Amino acid sequence: MLRFVGFSACVLLAGMIGMVQGDPAPGKAESTQADSQRLYRHVVLFKFKEDASQEQIDEIVDAFGSLQDEIDTIIGYEHGTDVSPEKLSKGFTHCFMVTFKSKADLDAYLPHPAHQAFTVKLKPILADVLVVDYWTQE
Repeated sequence: MLRFVGFSACVLLAGMIGMVQGDPAPGKAESTQADSQRLYRHVVLFKFKEDASQEQIDEIVDAFGSLQDEIDTIIGYEHGTDVSPEKLSKGFTHCFMVTFKSKADLDAYLPHPAHQAFTVKLKPILADVLVVDYWTQE
């Protein structure tokens, strides 16, 4: 129940951020002058199962990074592991940021065969995932 409440709060927060940042309304054309200057960011956090080996985790990090070579809608990628002194990561250790020019580019990325193959490889060692998407602001 607590996990569902936390997830619901994240979804609600992401929706509120989208409203504040001026995301296009559902059904509204996405390509406006302002949107052409903004980037669409896809932030993914992984919490791995306790029995996941470092070798398995390293394989996932490498595989995630190789997606930018296989999916042409990705225009930027970076990743890192948690080093925050605040100790508030709730077990999420790895952060990945994938950048697109538009939400349509993300929509092409998600069902792409390379991304789908990556998720199949990931699932056996994944304990939890958190995803937040946002439009950059100037």
